[in-house]
Amino acid sequence: MATRHPRSLMLALGALTAFGPISLDVYLPSLPQLGTDLGASESLTQFTMSACMIGLAVGQLLWGPISDRYGRRMPLIIAVGGFVITSVLCALAPTIGVLIAIRLVQGLCGAGGMVIARAVVHDLFSGAEAMAAFSTLAAVMGVAPVLAPLIGGAVVTFSDWRGVFVALAIIGALLLAVSVLFVPESLPGGGRTSGGIRNDFRGIGSALADRGFMLTALTLSLAGIVLFTYLQLSPFVLQTQYGLSAQGFAAVFAANSLGILGAAQLNRRLAGRVPGERMVRLALTVGLAAAIAMLLAAVTSSALPWLLAPLFVAVSTHGVNNPALTALALGRITRGAGSASAVLGTMTLLVGALVPPLVSSFGVSATLLGATMVAALAAALVLTLLTRRSGAASDSRD
Repeated sequence: MATRHPRSLMLALGALTAFGPISLDVYLPSLPQLGTDLGASESLTQFTMSACMIGLAVGQLLWGPISDRYGRRMPLIIAVGGFVITSVLCALAPTIGVLIAIRLVQGLCGAGGMVIARAVVHDLFSGAEAMAAFSTLAAVMGVAPVLAPLIGGAVVTFSDWRGVFVALAIIGALLLAVSVLFVPESLPGGGRTSGGIRNDFRGIGSALADRGFMLTALTLSLAGIVLFTYLQLSPFVLQTQYGLSAQGFAAVFAANSLGILGAAQLNRRLAGRVPGERMVRLALTVGLAAAIAMLLAAVTSSALPWLLAPLFVAVSTHGVNNPALTALALGRITRGAGSASAVLGTMTLLVGALVPPLVSSFGVSATLLGATMVAALAAALVLTLLTRRSGAASDSRD
């Protein structure tokens, strides 16, 4: 487990875990334009993102058990290839309904890269090394949100939202090449599941039955609401309410993504020296304070910088919460890491896909964005404190 692995492998795995932000962020600057072109409401336009997120979530429940049974490499190549094809089909979609349907399938394919990359890390690392590895993935993944909206904003200047999906297909083709060249098989035959479909999905049941794993997964899902609410609501808040251009929004988005990248790097350096649970509690506390400040700025109609500064801090905490909570959850799993990784990713993405459209069904505003972040971070922090108290009580009984 302590064996060092090529940097090219870690970069490849980081790029594959970036399927979520790549699928979602590249066309964020063109969302308002897409809705106008297809004659769709803001809520329905947002659902093109939610459909992809639902696919990314549910698809992990498919690819996780498949990778536990057939190995990591071949399912990964098939999934990434499917992502390239559906990206081209998205560019050709004639209506909002067709686009939503294809985005769902696109998410199903993209899920393979996300879940299998995490499973490969579990195969190769454990303990503090796993937390450092997941932080490395988060740091590499942090580059995707920086580049994706900038690419999308640049494409929109000489094309339209359809051109953005063509760019997404090209990115997918590059990731396919990365998968073929740099990702080896990490799950030997002796570690694979066998039997029928029922046995393939037994790992999902085992993960669901693990109380500690599920509490950590729920905490990650709640903390993740901050990122997904930001992703889906900020284009309308910053561009429509505050009047930022597509390029201005892309610049703000890139700055916030760099914040996630920096936080992930900090978490990687502290792995093994500061307990993961303590890092999570600190990040949630800082994020909650920032979200409250953001809500106050929105309620008092303060100037844009007073909103952007706490937004940067709140979003940046994802760089700590995501890798730390992922490592803590998967650290409890000894067999069936693909299935457990699927459960973890599915919960996070389903919550992220459903909450923003629900809270914004009656309109989007900076106040709504801030209030949603406050509620999510407060709930996640309370859950970590309750989980800690429950664990301490259990230890005393033992």
